[in-house]
Amino acid sequence: MSDTSYADNYRSTDFRKHPEKYKIGRGEQGVLIAEPYKSEILPHWKFATPEKARQSSTAIYELFEHYKKQNDFVGMDMARKFLQMGFTRARRYANHSSGGKYDKRGDVKPQDAGSEQSEKAESARIFYEMYLKAKEDSTYLALKEKHKTRYS
Repeated sequence: MSDTSYADNYRSTDFRKHPEKYKIGRGEQGVLIAEPYKSEILPHWKFATPEKARQSSTAIYELFEHYKKQNDFVGMDMARKFLQMGFTRARRYANHSSGGKYDKRGDVKPQDAGSEQSEKAESARIFYEMYLKAKEDSTYLALKEKHKTRYS
């Protein structure tokens, strides 16, 4: 399946109605296109400052818990992906204040000086803590295995 058909398939599917069509995928794959979860979670996703990251990751984790109460694995996985993406994006900006990881030749640019003490590094740590909490949740892990067994 090409990237275009993957994205088109995800954009045209309501995964709450059709969880059988949801592929767990790698990392953050599908996070910005899988509906209705994208529209429910995205408004909460912010990482510019540690305060915003704390509020955001807490709100997203609360959605994770809400989906868990509904036995909604797809919602839980999408919330987990947004937490992961909060970590990775904040970490990217901590390492490279421009947000660009690569130079014009495609080589990785060196990290900015003081990147570990930046606000974005703290935002990344906040998201990472919540991401691990979601990723290691026993109900999430059980529902993930059930989803794989049932639909893979």
